[in-house]
Amino acid sequence: MRPKLILILLLATVLNIGCGEKEAENKMIIVKNPLDIARAFETVEIELKPLVEDTADAKLITYGIIDSETKKEIVSQTVDANGDGVPDFLLFQPQIDALAERSFEVITLNRSMTSDSIPACYSRFVPERTDDYAWENNRVAFRTYGPMAQKMAEDKVKGGTLSSGIDAWLKRVDYPIINKWYKEELSGEVSYHEDTGEGLDNFHVGPSRGVGGIAMKVDSTYYTSKNFTSWRNLYNGPIRTSFILTYADWDADGNTISEEKHISLDYGSNLSRFEVSLKGTDTISAGLTLHKKDGVIGVDHEEGWVTYWEPHDDSELGMAIVVPNNMMMGHEHYETDAKDESNLFAHLKVDQQKVVYYAGFGWKKSDQFANKEEWQSYVSTFSKKLNNPMIVGVK
Repeated sequence: MRPKLILILLLATVLNIGCGEKEAENKMIIVKNPLDIARAFETVEIELKPLVEDTADAKLITYGIIDSETKKEIVSQTVDANGDGVPDFLLFQPQIDALAERSFEVITLNRSMTSDSIPACYSRFVPERTDDYAWENNRVAFRTYGPMAQKMAEDKVKGGTLSSGIDAWLKRVDYPIINKWYKEELSGEVSYHEDTGEGLDNFHVGPSRGVGGIAMKVDSTYYTSKNFTSWRNLYNGPIRTSFILTYADWDADGNTISEEKHISLDYGSNLSRFEVSLKGTDTISAGLTLHKKDGVIGVDHEEGWVTYWEPHDDSELGMAIVVPNNMMMGHEHYETDAKDESNLFAHLKVDQQKVVYYAGFGWKKSDQFANKEEWQSYVSTFSKKLNNPMIVGVK
């Protein structure tokens, strides 16, 4: 998950890195857990600018993290969040006991971090399958649809898809499957609609919101955008993948809405983070499809989440939306006879033209969650951690 971190600069020193030097005085990262819950698979973000004397040097340096106690390097990722070619943040995922504190050191590395292998957190545009955009980590995978798929659907060409909903790919392995499944599907070797041991795509979206698509309610009607019109991949890596999808302006009963989604997915998380930039409305709704309307909903307004647990072919499936910082204004269990238009909605407040929420799923057949109770417990704990972020200090 990606909680809002409190960065405390305890000592404003800088690294003294000369032209021919690789070593420098290490910065100490202190991470405190304020909850009586052990923390793992939560991403800590360290801003690199305070650690580098000359930001131009950041282009030439590879950074890493070591555990101060064991002196062992742990997995980390340097990211360029704004696309200017200069790394902005260093990401890592510490394991910290309840109400505990641990320290880590930022180091410079002599080795290159580039690799030909597909990272655990991965996303890409898929032009060979019309124009999907797909993303995954070690637990879940998703996709959504682009302008060519929309045009094909509007022209009634076979294979088209008209939807801004989010599709779930039900993987049951911890290694990357996106490229493998597309290649096998398009070659006719194996269909990703059949489970050969890695999982499958048997999640129907249609015009529904899938797992976390948005809609605007006017009176008793929900209005939605169409397919994304452009995409931009920001980065992939062992800790996080991140990208941006832009949509054409859309009409909600006379209201013109502009929409851009900044989506990221972290290692170990079942939920993607959605940061949606919006103009034209001060409220929006994020939804979960109800499919056959034979599942069970769960709601906790105080913690800010909605869940849906349903039978799903020969297994069961849980979905969820989690809204941090008390920005969930309510919910609606919306059922209609219109095909694929029944959804469980979380109503969100738009703050400074943005909303942030998390949406994802857990598939029983992946052996991650055995029942509705385990899924709701995961979602509740996820929410508690979001709203009680780890406290991070740099000295």
